[in-house]
Amino acid sequence: MTAANSASSVAVMRNILLASTLLVATLTPLAAAIAQEAPGSAILTPERVFADPALAGPVAKGVSLSPDGELVAFLRSREDDVDVQDLWAAPTGAGEPFKLIDARALVPDAGELSEAEKARRERMRISARGVVEYSWDEQGRYILAPLEGDVFLAERAGGAVRRLTETEADEIDAKVSPEGNYVSWVRDQDLIVYDLASGRETPITTDGEGLITWATAEFIAQEEMDRDTGYWWSPDERYIALQRTDESGVDVIPRLDITGGGATVVEQRYPRAGRPNAVVELYVHDRQTGRRTRVDLGRNTDIYLARVNWSADGRTLYVQRQSRDQKTLDLLSVDPATGASRVIVTQRSDAWTPLTHDFKALEDGTFIWSSEESGWRHLYLHDRDGRRLRAITSGDWPVKSLDGVNQQTGEVFFTASMRDGRELPIEQQLFRTSLREETAPTPVTPAGGWWSTSMNRTGTAFVGNYSDLDTPPRSGLYRADGSFVRWIEENRLDASHPYYPYVSRRGEVTFGSLESQGETLVWQMTTPPGFDPSRQYPVVMQVYGGPSGGGVKRAWQPATNQLLTEAGYIIFRMDNRGEGYRSAAFKEALHLKMGQPEIEDQVRAANYLRSLPFVDDHRISAMGWSYGGFMTLHMLTEPEMGLASAISGAPVTDWSLYDTHYTERFMSTPQANAEGYAASDVVPQLNLMTGRLLLLHGMADDNVIFENTTRVLNALQEGSLPFETMLYPGQRHGIRGNPRQLHQWRTYLDFLDRTIGSRAPSAQD
Repeated sequence: MTAANSASSVAVMRNILLASTLLVATLTPLAAAIAQEAPGSAILTPERVFADPALAGPVAKGVSLSPDGELVAFLRSREDDVDVQDLWAAPTGAGEPFKLIDARALVPDAGELSEAEKARRERMRISARGVVEYSWDEQGRYILAPLEGDVFLAERAGGAVRRLTETEADEIDAKVSPEGNYVSWVRDQDLIVYDLASGRETPITTDGEGLITWATAEFIAQEEMDRDTGYWWSPDERYIALQRTDESGVDVIPRLDITGGGATVVEQRYPRAGRPNAVVELYVHDRQTGRRTRVDLGRNTDIYLARVNWSADGRTLYVQRQSRDQKTLDLLSVDPATGASRVIVTQRSDAWTPLTHDFKALEDGTFIWSSEESGWRHLYLHDRDGRRLRAITSGDWPVKSLDGVNQQTGEVFFTASMRDGRELPIEQQLFRTSLREETAPTPVTPAGGWWSTSMNRTGTAFVGNYSDLDTPPRSGLYRADGSFVRWIEENRLDASHPYYPYVSRRGEVTFGSLESQGETLVWQMTTPPGFDPSRQYPVVMQVYGGPSGGGVKRAWQPATNQLLTEAGYIIFRMDNRGEGYRSAAFKEALHLKMGQPEIEDQVRAANYLRSLPFVDDHRISAMGWSYGGFMTLHMLTEPEMGLASAISGAPVTDWSLYDTHYTERFMSTPQANAEGYAASDVVPQLNLMTGRLLLLHGMADDNVIFENTTRVLNALQEGSLPFETMLYPGQRHGIRGNPRQLHQWRTYLDFLDRTIGSRAPSAQD
């Protein structure tokens, strides 16, 4: 495309997308000509984004290696229905991938899931049906896969699939025992053990009902602590550690669950900030004696059961106990026979102690655990009594995760965003270092993109998942030294790829940084196709802003971004202070004052945008969901931002309405930090809105409950302030399914076009 017609083509693209939004199927002659001018130059529409097959291509999900590293299992969406997943496997040597569990063949007519399982999947951010999770036994003989509420066991030798349950109740959190002799699950709030040899079920608990639940992670653990299970087998299968949850003290928050077919009142036990949590106890069940022993977690019951791990020999149970104010994290060493415990390591912080999955018990009795005491998250080696032996990693960069240990060679594998000993937040790699001696980390995977890995138990091989700006997500098998073995899903972007028709119209992505209060903030900008720096463009600021992994990364971009660039918008995203796995100081900047440093940083971003000659000062909008919805409301009511409009999805509008562990980690309690809570409440600021607002929410949201939005609706109406809203019956915290997501994005595009796009008042000037 020549520079001469680039300006008119941008307007054409915007009109095409708007026509799509309004269900106009035909293209103008000029648009048709542009779409046909070169291979890969078709115009991406919302209808294609939210259709099958998925534009990202055949992406392997939940990839893991068998314990011996000889077989890879993964989930793959069906070609005829992207929302249903099957379980696949592939040998790590010769041989092609094969389907191990066909979800439709085993359960042709999937029924309705129980409310408990719906809630559990919502906590785990699982929206698919079919096979959504699976697990290996530690010998690698079996793969266990819950499927639509029942449990199936696939034998690695021969591939036979055995159905273990067929009940009206859901079996949840199913596991194969470490030596592969038993399968366990939770049914009707009790733990059941199934003997694979005899086919006999044995209930481990029998009094789970009402407000008492056994062996299931409580709401707070699932939603905020990244703990999805409530029971743990010992390596020798003698013991099972299991939690008992009593929700009787938790406030009942009536929640109106509104669907397309009516409304029901759900009496939800929801622990709001400053209010009582569920009481969680930990027990050890001895399978030899049948005795159940309570673990001594201390006299104070108002604590969090954060993590539970077994020693390699099964003789010690390690428990991480976090204080209610989250400033103290104790590691307890527990005798499973008596329940007696002692504190062997304590981590403290003036802000909060982070929870990780970095604990690793080694065969010689030592263990690895991470800490942020240096100001950065690093790995340390401890003896069995908790005494620190040495630092495994160090430097002005954070470890993201402990991925594996080869105990024979003494190699430790971890993921980090670092290059040449310096923090690099926009990339991520796998590194290795030594367990036994001080040495500089060596990169295992190449730089230049975003890697995540799943390593086998022995630390000899890993599955590497990779993408960059030009490479859709792909999965391969690698040896521990990083050498390539075989593809699991290559997902090559060639003429057969579903995204190929649109590839040449991707916007150009650039990266940069801004400084704020001594911290470096990274940003990325995507320009529309045919970008002409001599023209001025409207900008959409995408924002999350809250504590998370960060959104700015050199990785494959979502197809929805291209909907925005096709409509002629520049996309800008910046990770403000508090967002991203970076230094302790960077994350703790928002302690006790959420909504303040983040907005200060986004004002810097808006000022930077206005300094660019190709940005239209008067046509800047923001969009975000959840914490991002909270951010966009505050950005729209901050005069220094000067936004023309904002899209706020499922926003928290009063942190006293949100749950304990998340909110109190950053804000303390409403009683102890009344000033901070008041400053973060957006309702008193609504009269300061600088532009138009589109507010969206799922009407069955059990995370950020609908009351957060209704209080804003009420305040806007009482103030006679104009706004727009879109509500989704039956939807929880995310909008699920292609039809509704298509509607969501049509709504976005129409709103943006009227406020900063071709139909915006300033665009007509």
